[in-house]
Amino acid sequence: MAGSDMIDNHPTYDRRPWGSFTVLDEGEGYKVKRIEVLPGKRLSYQKHARRAEHWFVVSGVAKVTLDGVEVIKRSGDSVDIPVGTAHRVENPGNELMIFVEVQQGDYLGEDDIVRFEDDFGRAAQNPV
Repeated sequence: MAGSDMIDNHPTYDRRPWGSFTVLDEGEGYKVKRIEVLPGKRLSYQKHARRAEHWFVVSGVAKVTLDGVEVIKRSGDSVDIPVGTAHRVENPGNELMIFVEVQQGDYLGEDDIVRFEDDFGRAAQNPV
């Protein structure tokens, strides 16, 4: 195969202030990520208009907020986040928390997000 014809199938890795994520697989209507959340950190409280998510905790403890209701999830637990549901995950523990996120929807771009609260200054001033 010529160099320009080669397919780059290396996972996409992105470091964030709360930890990191790696895109493991993606295709028409789905994306799978491995997400690491540092101890004491949390992602923004947000919602998506065009995708649902399924989270499966593989390591550590996750404090999950869904439409204002907080629940604790441990390794082996999962949670479903329907389209339009406000959600957040945080790591209340002292060790790295890892979960796998499966996104499903007709659009999976990182810009399909409304942030209500964010520890890193990314929240919308007037969320819809």
